[in-house]
Amino acid sequence: MSLSIRNQIAGTVTAVTAGEAMATVKVRLEGGQDITAAITTDAVKDLGIRAGATVSPLVRASVAAVAWAAVDGISIRNQIAGTVADVATGGAMASVKVDVNGGGLTAAITKDAVDALGLAAGSPVVALIKSTEISLATN
Repeated sequence: MSLSIRNQIAGTVTAVTAGEAMATVKVRLEGGQDITAAITTDAVKDLGIRAGATVSPLVRASVAAVAWAAVDGISIRNQIAGTVADVATGGAMASVKVDVNGGGLTAAITKDAVDALGLAAGSPVVALIKSTEISLATN
């Protein structure tokens, strides 16, 4: 299956915490950073997700945000440090490619945000992604 979701970084499941309807799945990315996905308990069972399993977290560019540094006092648990590799801007929107250990992420943000943050290749940043916005693909 081919997907339009370009944000796909391989990792290994380190923990699964299942609830009645939803589960959190902690994944160690190849570069050593951790992220958490919140998916249905049925998906965990159907996909056979368990500690030690290899998965690819999938994130749409439109749900990734970018900050200068990690943000305290926010409910977003996934804060992935990286470096801006490229910024492509249009009239209103921009595509910001961020290199993270083990892969890369692209965030679709406004051109105004790029300008306000002064984003350019080489800028250190943190990608912010809500756990409910991460899907998991099994390999």
